[in-house]
Amino acid sequence: MTVHKEHVKQTNSPRAIYAFDEHNDGRIEGYSAYARLIRGISEALYERYGTQYELFASDDPNSEYWDLLREDLRTDNPEVEIVARIFDDLELRTLHYDDEGDVPSYGVHYSIRNNVFAYPSWGVALVRIPFFRENGIYNEDFVFAIGEEELKQFLGSVRERERQQNMKKVTVYTDGRNGSDRHSESITRSVTRDEVVLSPQIKQDIFRSLDQFFEADRSFYRDYDIPYKRGILLYGHPGNGKTTLVKSIAGSIPGPAAYWQITEYTNSESVRDVFDAAKRLAPMVLIIEDIDSMPEEVRSFFLNTLDGATSKEGIFLIGTTNYPEKIDPGLMNRAGRFDRAYEIPMPDEALRLQYLQQRGFAVFAGEEGTKAAARLTDSFSLAQLGELYVSTALEWHQNGEADMMKIIQAMRGELDKSHKHNWMTQPGKGRAGFY
Repeated sequence: MTVHKEHVKQTNSPRAIYAFDEHNDGRIEGYSAYARLIRGISEALYERYGTQYELFASDDPNSEYWDLLREDLRTDNPEVEIVARIFDDLELRTLHYDDEGDVPSYGVHYSIRNNVFAYPSWGVALVRIPFFRENGIYNEDFVFAIGEEELKQFLGSVRERERQQNMKKVTVYTDGRNGSDRHSESITRSVTRDEVVLSPQIKQDIFRSLDQFFEADRSFYRDYDIPYKRGILLYGHPGNGKTTLVKSIAGSIPGPAAYWQITEYTNSESVRDVFDAAKRLAPMVLIIEDIDSMPEEVRSFFLNTLDGATSKEGIFLIGTTNYPEKIDPGLMNRAGRFDRAYEIPMPDEALRLQYLQQRGFAVFAGEEGTKAAARLTDSFSLAQLGELYVSTALEWHQNGEADMMKIIQAMRGELDKSHKHNWMTQPGKGRAGFY
């Protein structure tokens, strides 16, 4: 007996096993409420647009279109329309707090929950329906579309919109006890490449690699048969410009950047989620902060992810660490993981002078005083030079002058004590500090 397979794709909807009946809606518990809501939404869409919308299930965990819907509602994007309200005694609008401008403010927009929203030009509608249970209200998300082609085109536009929006922001992932938290931070002040205080050769190597990676035609990689993925590791004493370099990269590349903070809660699921989200934004830069903190039980999965054939395609990976001795040797001993490692060393006198001049230290000390400060601050990190600038500015503001030498000596005393790890509580005085 020969069994012929049928194609899964069908032009007509298959017969339903169970059809909702208004007169006998209690035969399957819970289904009646669901069916009434879905039918009501379909009817509301048909009444508004004169065409039938079909319900689609979404198995995509990275449903960025909900984030874009929220953004469209906050900015009153004319492409999105409110079609109907689901429950009359639930919220219609919601408050939002905007802290991205010079002056934080509150705003009001339609609530994503309990409303039916449509993008009529795309033939797509999004609905977040509240369902009621004894222990509270939970929400389920639904996607309606005129057809699958319209839905595919809409999702393609979502990806491009998300990419464009993320070029103005940094997506931040932080692994916590309850999973990976994701939020976007606007680049309120771009750090230019000229502001990066770093060895000229290292600086040139890093930015040249980035520029080649983001060339629109990718001809460099095709011509020389180089995989379209790169990885570099930045290591060195804390406070010497790794974060500033990362900010400069995020603000100067023609693509999105994401920042991933490794914690004790990082697990295989968060590794998978971050790389899946990164691939959707490719070509992009993924910065992994404190990569040495990767939990032992996750390292094998992380390394296997880096080795995947397409896991890093279109991703420029930057790992940072203050403790290179804690780095898993497997990260550096195999091609395709991290291709190059760059030490970000303590700044020499020339770099210290460059930093102080860029900060405008001459306002307080003059040109000669600035040169003297650079000479007298050997073993100071860039962060400590930043503190020198702040302390000098505060004293200048309060007294009309500043004793730069005294401030440097005081800071050096604290620095020497910290190098000796002489942190203790002084007996009988109730004070803690370096002595």
